[in-house]
Amino acid sequence: MSSTTRETPTIAELVDAAVEGPLPLRITAYDGSKTGPDSAPRALHIANHRAVSYLATAPGDLGMARAYTTGDLIVEGVHPGNPYDALVDLERLHFRRPDPRLVLDLARVLGPRGLTPPPPPPQEALPRWRRATEGLRHSFTRDKEAIHHHYDVSNRFYELVLGPSMAYTCAVFPDHETGLDDAQENKYRLVFDKLGLKPGDRLLDIGCGWGGMVRYAARHGVHAVGVTLSKEQATWAQEAIEREGLADLASVRFDDYRNVTETGFDAISSIGITEHIGVRNYPAYFQWMLDHVKEGGKVLNHCITRPDNRPRSTGAFIDRYIFPDGELTGSGRIITTMQDTGFEVLHEENLREHYALTLAGWCDNLVENWNECVEEVGEATAKVWGLYLAGSRRGFERNVVQLHQVLATRLDQSKLPNVPLRPWWKP
Repeated sequence: MSSTTRETPTIAELVDAAVEGPLPLRITAYDGSKTGPDSAPRALHIANHRAVSYLATAPGDLGMARAYTTGDLIVEGVHPGNPYDALVDLERLHFRRPDPRLVLDLARVLGPRGLTPPPPPPQEALPRWRRATEGLRHSFTRDKEAIHHHYDVSNRFYELVLGPSMAYTCAVFPDHETGLDDAQENKYRLVFDKLGLKPGDRLLDIGCGWGGMVRYAARHGVHAVGVTLSKEQATWAQEAIEREGLADLASVRFDDYRNVTETGFDAISSIGITEHIGVRNYPAYFQWMLDHVKEGGKVLNHCITRPDNRPRSTGAFIDRYIFPDGELTGSGRIITTMQDTGFEVLHEENLREHYALTLAGWCDNLVENWNECVEEVGEATAKVWGLYLAGSRRGFERNVVQLHQVLATRLDQSKLPNVPLRPWWKP
């Protein structure tokens, strides 16, 4: 039978034609068709033509994210605040090589305009080539806009998801019984101890978030300054500093770290900011640290990394919905750059499993506070966060990404590191 006389296929038939092997979950569609095992505990429902258009015009995670965010693709059997189990199912979904007949079938189902990409949801950032209007990549202006996209969602939303610690970086769990909030406090304790801080010292925390490290250090007698490109973070952090009576020791500035004029800090912490710096800018970034920490002072860099040092994209979903302009590389690239800059690296460790546990805790908070989160930022944005947190957890579990802390020192004229012979901190 010629292609012009073939019957219009159902959505389920299109899915079967596109997928290689058995389906890991049930798929239903607006035309009443279905495919996949009826016994599957989870299902995807393709609710309308636009869902098919999203999936066809942006294959992979971007098209699915668009359809899911708009409500055109419905995931059944999981909570939207934690779709982790559905993401595990989708890892077993394998697509065939494109077939010209499938394109013709899609055109018949969708009509002449169906293969034109529908407008993306408002939660999606511009593609990188269009962000050029905001300045060169990692310029002051463009970095500020990228930070605003992710961190200025709503302080109340972050309170609900992150919990009392307001720490939006990997926690450190002494064991599996430790709760998220205690593990975040333990993370700050670990950074503080690795840096060898003591009362009267001066700390600079770059990309300080809501001031958790700054306030921890101030509570232990350290003069601490934090800088963030998020105005909402800076406002929240400064209010917390005042509320805790720490204003004589701590401050948080709404500014770019490159505008900090003070030098001679005893220590510099960089917790979860290197991801936004840009790999090409690492030499300048670590040189800036070297110039602003005193001789004999220490720096600690804590950031998400890749398991290798090869250049690689963060992926369309992460770039467009979560971290515009974000870049990751391996710990080897970070350590090499720090050494080439002039630091002596003293210690590094991988906390990959700790970040998976941290993300699981954030998902639990999102589920528990779902109604209030939706009221605060809208259902579409809340769904994006559930997808992002659960997907990131899976990435750390599968070793797609890691989390490394690297401790280094600026040597003085003696060229001796002036530290104990063995690690001086409790793990």
